[in-house]
Amino acid sequence: MKSTWRNWAGTVASTPQREARPASADELADAVRRAAEDGLRVKTVGSGHSFTAIAATDGLLIRPDLLTGIRRIDRSEMTVTVEAGTPLRRLNAALAREGLSLTNMGDIMEQTVAGATSTGTHGTGRESASLAAQIKSLELVTADGSLLTCSEKGTAEERAVFAAARIGLGALGVVTAITFAVEPVFLLTAREEPMPLDRVLADFDALHAENEHFEFYWFPHTGNCNTKRNNRSAGPAAPAGAVRGWIDDELLSNGVFQVACSVGRAFPAAVPAIARISSRALSARTYTDIPYKVFTSPRRVRFVEMEYAVPREAVVDVLRELRAMVDRSPLRISFPVEVRTAPADDITLSTASGRESAYVAVHMYRGTPYRSYFTAVERIMTAHAGRPHWGKIHTRDAAYLAEVYPGFGEFTALRDRLDPDRMFQNPYLRRVLGD
Repeated sequence: MKSTWRNWAGTVASTPQREARPASADELADAVRRAAEDGLRVKTVGSGHSFTAIAATDGLLIRPDLLTGIRRIDRSEMTVTVEAGTPLRRLNAALAREGLSLTNMGDIMEQTVAGATSTGTHGTGRESASLAAQIKSLELVTADGSLLTCSEKGTAEERAVFAAARIGLGALGVVTAITFAVEPVFLLTAREEPMPLDRVLADFDALHAENEHFEFYWFPHTGNCNTKRNNRSAGPAAPAGAVRGWIDDELLSNGVFQVACSVGRAFPAAVPAIARISSRALSARTYTDIPYKVFTSPRRVRFVEMEYAVPREAVVDVLRELRAMVDRSPLRISFPVEVRTAPADDITLSTASGRESAYVAVHMYRGTPYRSYFTAVERIMTAHAGRPHWGKIHTRDAAYLAEVYPGFGEFTALRDRLDPDRMFQNPYLRRVLGD
């Protein structure tokens, strides 16, 4: 019997012709070959944390939940090779037990490693970039069912695949394993502190330059932000206290915030007052812990999200335009706006490809109308040559994206070679990459 797959946010549903749960790269390759014989398109789903229909298919849906675990740790090369369906939560915990860590990561760890990297998941960092930028090699099954391993040390063709497939959107093949660079586990000291938006914008360049990892959350309808600065520490470890951590991370950031969002959805006129209260609920705190316990936080309130990367030097203007737009509109925004940064990288379709970037993410509580807000935000972002996050809601198409990605043509030419019959195509990829 056919079953319907839905993503985490409830924005996408699809009913595939059939499903496969391969437990090895060979089994996955067999599933791809059989799909080709039957004329089925193929997509892989991870944890469903993309808000777009990037993983939706009416053909063969591959679930990688048996394709998990660490294959090997190479301490001489300081790498870890992990199966594609491994959740980041399990990878982070396993690495910590081995005294190792990724250098940087996003703010949640529910995604699979392949899903997170293929869509460009990132955190914030002055010098350290996205998850995909930490990949040293990867293995994928291509449209003809062959297994291809690529790295920056391979042949010319393998290097070309590596440059693109680290953020491959599922368009080049099905990733089966990823090798990440790792380093000895280290400590980070986090300083979370409320700060006025005007001060954050005035001091943004200094805050970025003085901290290894800086991010902030602005609460629309207020002049208030919550900032977070993460920097490496010699220790000792001083984790957030159990009671204080539960109050901040669970009660205020999830429990009370869930109630506030529900009230705001039912009574939009109350949103500005709720925002003023929410923006003052979290007080300053400092703690020191291993990386994944500092970078990541629980996110239990469900929402929809749009995120754009703009040139870092443009982000202060973007935020001022965004604030002015909210102030003059009838919109009522209950979720804070998240701002992070990344250095330039060399991945073909990375949102930070070739330029230092700042990320501006806007959210709306699930079930709240969001299109008017997101449309207005997108108008601001595209005026600054913004690049949309591949896994978050946007309306851009191939014509626009070819203008903001210098390597866009290289990616589509590679797709023509690896998947000429578009086995890995779906409506989303047709829109963003063209036919």
